[in-house]
Amino acid sequence: MDVYKPPFTITNCMVTVISQIAEKLGHISNYREFESKPYLRRNNRIRSIHSSLAIEANSLSLDEVKGVIDGKTVIGQQKEIQEVKNAYRAYEEIGTLDPYSLEDLKRIHGIMTYMTVAESGIFRQGGEGVFDGDRCIFMAPPAKLVPDLMDQLFTWMRHAAGEIHPLILSSVFHYEFVFIHPFSDGNGRMARLWQTGLLSQWNPVFQYLPIESRIHEYQSAYYDAISGCHSAGKSDSFIEFMLDKINETLDLALTQASSDNAYLSEYVQRLLGAMEYDVPYTATQIMTALHLKSRETLRKHYINPALEMGLIVMGVPDKPTSRNQTYIRK
Repeated sequence: MDVYKPPFTITNCMVTVISQIAEKLGHISNYREFESKPYLRRNNRIRSIHSSLAIEANSLSLDEVKGVIDGKTVIGQQKEIQEVKNAYRAYEEIGTLDPYSLEDLKRIHGIMTYMTVAESGIFRQGGEGVFDGDRCIFMAPPAKLVPDLMDQLFTWMRHAAGEIHPLILSSVFHYEFVFIHPFSDGNGRMARLWQTGLLSQWNPVFQYLPIESRIHEYQSAYYDAISGCHSAGKSDSFIEFMLDKINETLDLALTQASSDNAYLSEYVQRLLGAMEYDVPYTATQIMTALHLKSRETLRKHYINPALEMGLIVMGVPDKPTSRNQTYIRK
């Protein structure tokens, strides 16, 4: 019996971007660099979770998502708070789950949708569609076809592993999964997590890269790529979109790595370790986090050097001495 082969063509554009990605991965010499920086690993994981949930209309801010994960009291819809807890547990499985196992997929979906979805961890029983806000991009295949379609997809992946580059294979999976839409809810979250799982098996550094953040920033283009593939009958444009976002995410990773090199003073390293990316902090909040008592010490040894190196920026750059001044790690 022939194995189902998802329709796609490896283009020159794909080959070029894969080459760029490989070069950048080479500069991240060992993923244990991320292992040795728990704050960086945690920051990126939180950004991944926030972005993936935000794509699905979860309204909690990055700071609120961090608060939920840290066990703090957060005011918000209970379902959205539970989604954060579930996503955190699901992402913690990356590195141990088997991305070629259909049973693991159902198990992780059960974690991702715990207490939020009636059909948790099982394939959908009714019709579903893919929506960008209120816009229906397409209607998914009938529910009765889902088990066979998913079996075919995972069988293809197992046969294609080793023959097709993981960057392409994982992107094809992402698109095909969204097309099949196997669950009643959580399909987008699972597709993004599972691509990360596939990439992490190839190179563990992907456990710590917030690809979802780039997708969130280009959410309309993400859905346009999906929609375009439905019309074209193959996933080429979506593969190119994902390769582009992975490439951009690696640019961020290289910036993060360079910002933690030995040339940074102990003070600046402590400052960066206390700040989440893209979250504004007042001087008082930073002093509390660093257990400092002197604003002069904060300014001289922490804030000013970090500003000069471009590692942080002012939230109110036109008024550097403003009482409402904040600082943001970039």
